[in-house]
Amino acid sequence: MTLNSATPDFVAALPVSPSALREAAPRYFEEPRGRWQGQGVVVAPDSVEGVAAVVRACAAARVPVVPYGGGTGLVGGQIAADGPVPVILSLERMRALRGLWPEENVMVVEAGAILQDVHAAAEAAGRLFPLSIASKGSARIGGLLATNAGGVNVLRYGNARDLCLGLEAVLPDGRIWHGLKRLRKDNTGYDLRNLLIGSEGTLGIITAAALRLAPRPAGEGTALMVVESPRAALDLLALARDHMGEGVSAFELMHRQGLEFLAEALPDIRQPFEAAPEWCVLIEAGLARGLDPGAALEALFADGLEAGLVSDGMIAQSQAQRHAFWELREQIPEANRRIGSISSHDISLPLSVIPEFIEKGAGVIAGIGAFRINCFGHLGDGNLHYNIFPMPGRSRADHMEERDAIKRALHDLVHEMGGSVSAEHGIGRLKVDDLERYGDPVKLAAMRAIKDALDPAGIMNPGAVLRAPG
Repeated sequence: MTLNSATPDFVAALPVSPSALREAAPRYFEEPRGRWQGQGVVVAPDSVEGVAAVVRACAAARVPVVPYGGGTGLVGGQIAADGPVPVILSLERMRALRGLWPEENVMVVEAGAILQDVHAAAEAAGRLFPLSIASKGSARIGGLLATNAGGVNVLRYGNARDLCLGLEAVLPDGRIWHGLKRLRKDNTGYDLRNLLIGSEGTLGIITAAALRLAPRPAGEGTALMVVESPRAALDLLALARDHMGEGVSAFELMHRQGLEFLAEALPDIRQPFEAAPEWCVLIEAGLARGLDPGAALEALFADGLEAGLVSDGMIAQSQAQRHAFWELREQIPEANRRIGSISSHDISLPLSVIPEFIEKGAGVIAGIGAFRINCFGHLGDGNLHYNIFPMPGRSRADHMEERDAIKRALHDLVHEMGGSVSAEHGIGRLKVDDLERYGDPVKLAAMRAIKDALDPAGIMNPGAVLRAPG
């Protein structure tokens, strides 16, 4: 079915107040990696009824709708670079905290709530909302759920999907689904919540969510440990869980190249090691009252040293030092951006094959040419960020003709080894071809059938996740 552009006459007739119409600021049409330049008319309702009214008008006129959260997505899901001019439906004015029940470990917030503000509200109630990513100061809850975001605490607490109990959402025909239940058990048929989470705005617009909170650990500890290899890192992870069980909150793998990029691009960030190690891990532990995370990390280091897994390390002695350790990890993506990657890959693999993949991946890249590789990520849940950079003195512009070959070779290897070419960033528009190449055909047919059933006119974020008919 043919879609139509959002014309000035259509916009003038939208059932919204003048305050809902936003100036077409550049931030609505750009994405962090600069790969696309978008287009559209920006509308920001302040209520679920306002969102529903806009979607109904778009459905009647067959005008595409692109939901917009914080604009931090890395696969172009928030950008419509071509096709009919869409309505960019921003949730930025829907930021309310609708309720917080500490005794239930539940919070209900609107989709425009910024992740950092959600953290602060949970902390004020003596609770923790565990989802944490580097862009927490601008990412919004609706977008995080729409992409099923991951982050550093997935090992212990799960993805965004695992932290959501219920949703309120506007479906493609403008009806409101009132699914904001605070229940752990609700076995009443198809789970629309999990259908919408991860759908990247292609099946509806999330307007509010009931979030699962957690008790704050009584004690937290952070350590950096130098490991001999990725295999040693995996063995150390197993040892850490033997020591602390589910008290291991995060286990991040970092390669020397990432630390060297930090020194080059962000020299003000203090490096803890005099010489950057080939591999190191950042470990976060949160333990219950009466348990000492510092002592647990010391015991882990001692056992790891005896087993030949670690050769050096340090345990944070203050909150400032914990923050400094985490800044190393969280600023690696910014350093990458400043250096300029040729091709970036958000992948996941079975844990046991990660060392083999890292070795084979280096060989695959060497077969294409001379490049630098920055491999880092959430080792505890098998999610690697495997990014390819030019050699010193060259720029990514020198290698544009090789980008597709690099991506294809690495993604083929990931697929062969039982992994996924999209671990936590989603499909968006960037990976539509990858989904078609590597996705199970039965799954893809089911996804298309669901899309056609819920959005027969195809107005919801056309071209994201599934290729737009044409």
